[in-house]
Amino acid sequence: MSETTVYYDEDADLSTLDGRTVAVIGYGNQGRSQALNLRDSGVSVVVGNRSDDYRERVREDGFEAYAIDEAAAEGDVVVLLVPDEVAPEVYEEKVEPHLAAGDTLSFSHGYNVTFDLIQPPDDVDVVLVAPRMGGPSVRTLYEAGESFPSILAVNQDATGEATATALALAKGIGSTSAGVVEGTFDMETTVDLLSEQALVPMLMGAMRAKFEVEVAHGIPPEIAMSELYLSKEMAEIFELMAEEGFLGQLPYHSTTSQYGQLSRAEKFDHEPLKAFVEERLREIDDGTFVREWSVEQRLDRPGLKRLYKKQRESAFIRAERETMAKLFGRD
Repeated sequence: MSETTVYYDEDADLSTLDGRTVAVIGYGNQGRSQALNLRDSGVSVVVGNRSDDYRERVREDGFEAYAIDEAAAEGDVVVLLVPDEVAPEVYEEKVEPHLAAGDTLSFSHGYNVTFDLIQPPDDVDVVLVAPRMGGPSVRTLYEAGESFPSILAVNQDATGEATATALALAKGIGSTSAGVVEGTFDMETTVDLLSEQALVPMLMGAMRAKFEVEVAHGIPPEIAMSELYLSKEMAEIFELMAEEGFLGQLPYHSTTSQYGQLSRAEKFDHEPLKAFVEERLREIDDGTFVREWSVEQRLDRPGLKRLYKKQRESAFIRAERETMAKLFGRD
């Protein structure tokens, strides 16, 4: 394995942000959590958001609710955390006009920089601090005194201080205790999209295959669906994997389970899965996916709506909803 740099608390200095204002643009899951964590870490924070329901929550959390362009003008460090699909327009119209030489533009997802949908000016630092954690957990872990890993990247170092600024942001949101892994914007974009476009589809396909075989052999859909994930047993298993590793979590299962998992894993041919992942990676790398998704957005997402409709009408999802209604009283 290649040598990878991992940064910790001692590598980051919050005083790097002294005398600077961090403008968090967007107050959704990541925006809210990062803004609150930075403020609680002693960083000067302003919040910019569109005129929507989040504005009231911004005020309830003790921030003044700035318009996006006002916040961008206030910030020396601008953290752009609006959704990927609206970020290029927000950046071009509301953020870029207010960037000054020596400012820092920070992201938590590499998508728009990787695919050149956002092209910052040459005289600003461009960095990435990407928590490997959903927004709500970024906040709850911080409040509990716990930490979470992030990916850090520097795409443009105009001042010579880009890494120091990114590390200060990572420490401010609570990530350096766990460890911040140095990478690139492209790397973060790739692993994120491959999780969404390769890993999740493979998991969906595996669960559907198991369900269909079981039902075909006379097992009631409610039993099959409960075993798959509705009982939350699989969630517990993944939680244990995150804490103790794959082999470390095995002793929590019966020895029958341990032998069944390991022996049948030996019989599983994962080469077709690798081919599927390689094809998804090719579509990411050659721009097929970003072009496809850009067209979807311009046409008001007809493909996404069709896919939702198709899934809702499938036997698998019908069984899921019926089981949830019977077991948990959920519609």
